[in-house]
Amino acid sequence: MRKTIQQLQNSNKPLACLTAYTAPIAKAADKHCDLLLVGDSLSMVLYGEDSTQKATMSMMIRHGQAVVRATEQAFIVVDMPFGSYEDSPENALTNAQKIMKETQCQAVKLEGGKAMAPQIKMLVEHNIPVMAHIGLLPQSVSEVSGYKVQGRDEDSAAQLMLDAKAVEQAGAFSMVIEAVPEALATQISQAVNIPTIGIGASNACDGQILVTEDMIGVSDGHVPKFVKKYANIHEIISKAMADYATDVHARAFPSKEKHTYKI
Repeated sequence: MRKTIQQLQNSNKPLACLTAYTAPIAKAADKHCDLLLVGDSLSMVLYGEDSTQKATMSMMIRHGQAVVRATEQAFIVVDMPFGSYEDSPENALTNAQKIMKETQCQAVKLEGGKAMAPQIKMLVEHNIPVMAHIGLLPQSVSEVSGYKVQGRDEDSAAQLMLDAKAVEQAGAFSMVIEAVPEALATQISQAVNIPTIGIGASNACDGQILVTEDMIGVSDGHVPKFVKKYANIHEIISKAMADYATDVHARAFPSKEKHTYKI
């Protein structure tokens, strides 16, 4: 049985959340995670794009379908991609319904605080659970001149608090808080009655989420300060491929004894 919103909201321990874009990763994470996010970060992680703005509805739906099919117990959330919800609550509803219907996920996520409250309210009124996302907003990163910690001064911290309260009032069942100081994450988590999921927001939040590929070291590139690498999969893959190439070049693979069919 999949976890429910009620179970997530009433959990007596922090929620373990990760991104998942493919069936193999989703299947491996399912038994360990409370919630899996099919994040628009897939446009960068899987497709090599330079921003999450390049994710499309078709991308999100296809990867959402794969993740849902591969899992049984984790609560599945699919990101609404850039351009699919910002212009009006009505457009947000049309696209959210399409995502929910075609993926069979349990909820959608959209970025933005007070400005997106009407969209959140519209979706919730039509029985679509919404996870909000405040703080650093990757889809709007060009507008804030790069990936920077948010809420470090009094005015921006106050705005983030207003954002948090606005998305809760609009009906979001939880919210991601990205790249904010610990003190502010603590204040927001204490001020709202829905789970806060931190990414670069300290362990003061009610749960944590990371991009899985960052956490397991699939890439050998730069990762944010808040990421802890629990493995170095890139190194393992690289060695395996080097060993394979060496064997092929030396005609050691395929071997006659183990890898070749006989008449």
